[in-house]
Amino acid sequence: MTRIRRLSPETVNRIAAGEVVERPASAVKELAENALDAGARRIDVRIEAGGLSLILIEDDGEGMDADMLAIAIERHATSKLPVGADGADDLLNIHSMGFRGEALPSIGSVARLTLVSQARGAGEAFELHVEGGRTGEVKPAAPLGRSGTRVSVRDLFYATPARLKFLKSERAETSAVIDMIKRLALARPDVAFSVHADGRARLSVPAETHDNPEEARRARLSAVLGADFGENALALDQTREGVRLTGFASLPTYNRGTNQHQHLFVNGRPVKDRLIVGAVRGAYQDFLARDRHPVVALYVEVPADQVDVNVHPAKAEVRFRDSGLVRGLIVGALRHALAGAGHRASTTVAGFALGRARPEGAPAPSLPLSHAGWAGRPSPAWEASLADNAQTPFDPGHHEAGPGMGESARPAFEGASAAPDETGWPLGAARAQVHTTYVIAETADGLVIVDQHAAHERLVYERMKRQLAETGVARQSLLVPEIVELDEAEARRVLDRAGELAELGLVVEPFGAGAIAVRETPALLKRLDVQGLIRDLADELAEYDQALALKEKLEEVVGTMACHGSVRAGRRLGPEEMNALLREMEATPHSGQCNHGRPTYVELKLADIERLFGRR
Repeated sequence: MTRIRRLSPETVNRIAAGEVVERPASAVKELAENALDAGARRIDVRIEAGGLSLILIEDDGEGMDADMLAIAIERHATSKLPVGADGADDLLNIHSMGFRGEALPSIGSVARLTLVSQARGAGEAFELHVEGGRTGEVKPAAPLGRSGTRVSVRDLFYATPARLKFLKSERAETSAVIDMIKRLALARPDVAFSVHADGRARLSVPAETHDNPEEARRARLSAVLGADFGENALALDQTREGVRLTGFASLPTYNRGTNQHQHLFVNGRPVKDRLIVGAVRGAYQDFLARDRHPVVALYVEVPADQVDVNVHPAKAEVRFRDSGLVRGLIVGALRHALAGAGHRASTTVAGFALGRARPEGAPAPSLPLSHAGWAGRPSPAWEASLADNAQTPFDPGHHEAGPGMGESARPAFEGASAAPDETGWPLGAARAQVHTTYVIAETADGLVIVDQHAAHERLVYERMKRQLAETGVARQSLLVPEIVELDEAEARRVLDRAGELAELGLVVEPFGAGAIAVRETPALLKRLDVQGLIRDLADELAEYDQALALKEKLEEVVGTMACHGSVRAGRRLGPEEMNALLREMEATPHSGQCNHGRPTYVELKLADIERLFGRR
């Protein structure tokens, strides 16, 4: 019989290191979190060869005396875990970043570790060396000149060379270290951070000293995620049942190709959680295409006994006692902020347009782009028109062409008259239609270019959602049913959902093998592309779980219908139609982007246009 034996302390530490220190970035995370727990207000990081050759972290925290330094490198020795009223360690009331007491001994077991620390108020410093798990004696060291700790990690994983085979390139490991520090910097705007890699400065952010915590956080987010994010972020602040959510989320038109730019912080701790991915997607699902993702930084404050941070050895995950409450809070706060954004589009839209307008090779103008939304007061004429426009929305079926615009010989650029005071409206007064696709409007201080199809797609979508919620989607009968030919499987998928489609205003019936007869369509969709709509719906239904109700995919289905039923590019609009489109956009939430997250309009300020022509 094989007997059970006790593992040596060295082996135990190396096993723990495999869980806690997976790569250089993991070591940096543990050491930087130790510095934060020690009250540091500045953390400087230096790495070489992706952190494999050297990791050097200095802080200005409380520091340690000789006795504490000797205990710090012992396994499961910590000053951070609170003791409950019963005298037992309280794992459900953790307020520090670290608490397991594993980081330093784990790092020391696989690397050459040196600690130099000077306690606050002391004039002397001490140092301690740990090499491959072998601990030296605590000795006096040259004073640091301040309180704090300097941690040097050399030759990471030299004691476990097999681990080196599983690491990525030096460049990838360097990027991982920088990303880790960025997440900590986002969590703690009151702390200054810097990173130098191979002698080159890669990150430097000062401590934010704003009296207003929200502004301090916005400034840090702008410094780390880019100034564009700060300009195009919506503030969040909601509380529900003792859980508070604050932070910032980008406008839909400011988006990225992956969800790696979505950050979640729980009680100041950066964590990765599938909760945020699902919640954010749910909140933005009718604003962005499936392959685009918003940029968000969400800060959740929850009572310590309502969240378990002892789920993962690296403390990278948490478990909420009521995850449904947190998810609902995130979705509700994001939707509330998006609703409050009105027709605002991101400033990067104008910046991109100006960049594309420059001749190739021309220097980029250094100009502060104006806010893409409208910050001034609307004119009295606009305020008076809102109620009327809400009752008489832009109707793509009003007439096919404006007065005198039906002749084929008319030029591509059509003029539109407007009273001078109409330029006081947020989106201005329609002046022209270009290439039967774009509406040009004059504002008080610039011009607006509107994509007529994208804009009307959003308006139709919002109207259909409103009708469905209030009275149900009104239907109109077709004089001659539209017959759509599909294969039998596709036709069956659509017909199986006939009852739910009828609630959305689309009445379909079988018409022989593999064919569908469309008898009624939503009244809002005057020029519906029935053939394209049914084929797209058949494809989308193939992706849904069979048990999933169509109503649960409402936004996607209604978005598909709105796209096929909106006024298309290539159709001439009269002056009244163009202005009605602008007025309804101003009165409709989320009209700054279409259902796929693309901007519906670009606003260029007069000063920006003048710079294009060298007049400024």
